Amino acid sequence: LEREFTFKHSSVKWKGVPIMVANMDTTGTFQMAEAVYKHKIFTCIHKYYTLVDWVAFAEVVNSKSDLDDSIFNYVAVSSGSKDSDLENLQSILSHMPQINFICLDVANGYTEHFVSFVVRVRLLYPDKVIIAGSVVTREMTEELLIKGADIIKVGIGPGSVCTTRKKTGVGYPQLSAIIECADAAHGLNGHILCDGGCSVPGDFGKAFGGGSDFIMSGGMFSGHTESGGKNVEIDGKYFKEFYGMSSSTAMEKHSGGVATYRTSEGKRVLIPYKGSVVNTILDILGGLRSTCTYVGSDKLKHLSKRTTFIRVTQQLNEVYGSSEVN
Repeated sequence: LEREFTFKHSSVKWKGVPIMVANMDTTGTFQMAEAVYKHKIFTCIHKYYTLVDWVAFAEVVNSKSDLDDSIFNYVAVSSGSKDSDLENLQSILSHMPQINFICLDVANGYTEHFVSFVVRVRLLYPDKVIIAGSVVTREMTEELLIKGADIIKVGIGPGSVCTTRKKTGVGYPQLSAIIECADAAHGLNGHILCDGGCSVPGDFGKAFGGGSDFIMSGGMFSGHTESGGKNVEIDGKYFKEFYGMSSSTAMEKHSGGVATYRTSEGKRVLIPYKGSVVNTILDILGGLRSTCTYVGSDKLKHLSKRTTFIRVTQQLNEVYGSSEVN
C-alpha cells in the first residue's frame, strides 16, 4: 500500500500510505499524527496550533523512543489565505524547517486572491510541497498546478459535516470530480488529493480506483481517543464532538461567531466514542488490500489501471439493516 512520490515543483521525495487525516481541529491533532505515523499515514495538522504548540510537539517527539524526526515528513502545517495566516505559517516554518509539507486550505479555491496566495507561498518556499484547494474542475486543477501547487485538494461539499451543497447549491459529485481532476493533474505531472466523501473503507478503494493519488478524511478519523473535540456523556454513553470548519461551532470558537455577510456551511454532530484510532486504520488498510486483490492489482499505484466503474441503483443488501451487532 505504500507509494513513493516525486512532486512537480519541490525536490521532496515522499514514501508512505497516501492517506491523510483532515486538517480539522477535531481530527488534525498532534496526538492523531503520532498514532497514524506508525502506519505511515499522513496528518494535515490544523492551523490553530501556535508556534509554541509546534515546539512542544517537537519536544514530545524527541522524548519518545517510538518516534523520531521522520514524523515531520508525515505532517503538513496548514494555512488559510489571510495575511495573518501567512505570518503564522512563516513563524512555524522558520523554527521548524524539517516540515516539508504546506497545506493551503480554503473553502473556495476559485478566487484570484487564492491563486495569488499560492504564488506567494511558492516563491517563499521553493523546496516545500504545497497542497492547495479546494477545487473540483479540470481547469482550476491545471491553474493551481501551473501557479505552484504540487497536490490539488479536490472536493466541494462531499464531507460528512459539510453543508455547502445544502446552503449554497454549489458542489460536484466527488467521484466525477476525482476522475476529471486526476486526468488534468497527471497530464501536468501533478497530483490530486480526494478531500471528503469516504464513510466506509470501500470508499477509499473507489477514490484510488478513480485516479486519486492521496485521500483525505475527517469523519473516518473522528470520535477517537486521539481526535479533538469535547467528550460528551449522554445516558451513560460516551460521544465526541465533531464539526465542520465552516460550521457556526468552529467560527464561534475561532472567529468570534458567524460573520453577518455569510452563513454557516457546516454542522456539529456527536460521534459515538470509537476508542483508539488504530482499529479504524487497520479496517481501512485491510479493506484496501482486499480491494487490490479483487481487481488484480499487486500495488496500490496500479489500482486505477485495474478499475472499471459501473452505475448501480443499490450496492448493499440491507435486509438485516445497515450495521452489525457488536
